[in-house]
Amino acid sequence: MTQISALVPPGVILMIGGLLLALLRGAPAARAVILPLAPLVTLWAVWQVPDAVVMSAAFLDYRLDIVEGGALSRLFATIFAIMAFLGGLYAMKRDSVMELAAAFIYAGGAVGVCFAGDLVTLFVFWEVMAIASATVIWANRTEGSFAAGMRYLFIHLLGGVLLMAGIAAWVMETGSLELEAMAPADVATWLMLAGVLVNAGAPPLWAWVGDAYPEASWSGTVFLSAFTTKTAVYVVLVLFPGVALLTWIGLAMIVYGIIYALLDNDIRRILAYSIVNQVGFMLVAAGIGTEMALNGAAAHAFAHIIYKALLLMSAGAVLYQTGIRKATDLGGLAKTMPITAICGIIGAFAIAGFPATSGYVSKSLITTAAADAHLAWVWFPLETASAATFVYLGLRWPWLIFFGKNNSGLTPKDPPPTMTAAMVLTAVLCIGVGIWPSALYGLLPVPPDYSPYSVYKVVHQLQLLLFAGLAFFALKPLLRPKRTVTLDFDWFYRRFGTFLAAEFGMRGVRAGGSVLDIFQGGLRRFVTFVETHHGPGGLLARTWATSTAVFGVVLLLLIYLIIYFV
Repeated sequence: MTQISALVPPGVILMIGGLLLALLRGAPAARAVILPLAPLVTLWAVWQVPDAVVMSAAFLDYRLDIVEGGALSRLFATIFAIMAFLGGLYAMKRDSVMELAAAFIYAGGAVGVCFAGDLVTLFVFWEVMAIASATVIWANRTEGSFAAGMRYLFIHLLGGVLLMAGIAAWVMETGSLELEAMAPADVATWLMLAGVLVNAGAPPLWAWVGDAYPEASWSGTVFLSAFTTKTAVYVVLVLFPGVALLTWIGLAMIVYGIIYALLDNDIRRILAYSIVNQVGFMLVAAGIGTEMALNGAAAHAFAHIIYKALLLMSAGAVLYQTGIRKATDLGGLAKTMPITAICGIIGAFAIAGFPATSGYVSKSLITTAAADAHLAWVWFPLETASAATFVYLGLRWPWLIFFGKNNSGLTPKDPPPTMTAAMVLTAVLCIGVGIWPSALYGLLPVPPDYSPYSVYKVVHQLQLLLFAGLAFFALKPLLRPKRTVTLDFDWFYRRFGTFLAAEFGMRGVRAGGSVLDIFQGGLRRFVTFVETHHGPGGLLARTWATSTAVFGVVLLLLIYLIIYFV
């Protein structure tokens, strides 16, 4: 049963599917087979990998463990394969072969990272993800997507450079390529942690999430939401569990995501900022480092991929049917797009942690872990953030799109059957995990002895959401979207950085011209000097008397003898 994983890494199966999509471009029948089949075969292969190394290779004086199974690897690879299937079904109507092929290679890279048993293999799949995900953004073929994709690629190549530098330094220090828990205590580990956090959307380079994801197509954003940040969470759980700094970084991400989501007017950029917010929960749990917290981080990554995909599918359906992405231009679409509205509401309630949804059964693990560790300074912000999430996304986001005043005057219908089917399946999965949490908990590295549906927990969560709902209705006039431009850290490399590059470029040209003038002047003086002394009329070109030559030789010999004896 393990022969397939010993011959082909599970992630490579998805990559092969992506390459086939590219080679068989223009063949709808082949696309209809490959899009669902490649992820399902990958999912089957994921579950054939035992908790051991099943594929290795020699590299210089080291051994690369290309495929190594484990409970955490299987959990993340499972949801990545499921997301590739749902994303492929949703994108069935997408006419860009480039996007579909890149998306499957991107997903395959994420699965490859999960089963990587050494740092080099992890880095290879990591960089495959960076290039493929940038291609997904470029596949939208707009001026904005090209610029955003370039910025995205530069940021992630920077993260890759930091990660590779850390790996090289680590190998020099320890001589080991093994994936193992480490504490950032030297240059190598700090570099690796920094490289991983870039992909997680951590400060200060967190703006790439809200900048790049909304510029992809209606289907490309669904793929982008699932893999990059959650793969980074997986690597953090493997390499840096229990690092206290992660808790502070996670809390900053939670606050940042809420503030910027409230300020923005783009329905998909709001969701992109909420990705940063929710990944912050996972990093907080990773920083707490207890068994319950690490289980919570892994479970929340699994649940988040489901409900975030559902939200972006709903937003993508609206964009596909209307061509509008600004909340100020939408509203009242629930009457004509009921399935899309219901699925969007389920996703919104899930991200807010409403009972009977996937977000509730995973997020409660994290808050319980903070309470059990007596970290009140962590527990209170997490609870407050849960209430705020219900306000800005659980209620405000559906209200802006589906229940507010219809500002567009459009009456679009629900999207084509494949898109609708993908949304419905994702919604069923979202509720299924919420109703049957033991299925998710059983996949965790150490299945917790925990029940999220005690009377106290359910009543506490409902009270929290109730008061958040009252706050929403009281503040609704203030929560209306505005046509604004929000400045973020990306201003430094989008505007200020461009200005500096232009300024230094101009000064560099001037300085280069000055250096060239100095060089040319010196060269001319040298030529004149040679011409003066060695030319036909020069001193050294004249005929010397024999006595003068003999005197010169004697003088040189005398100088040599003096130097020798001294």
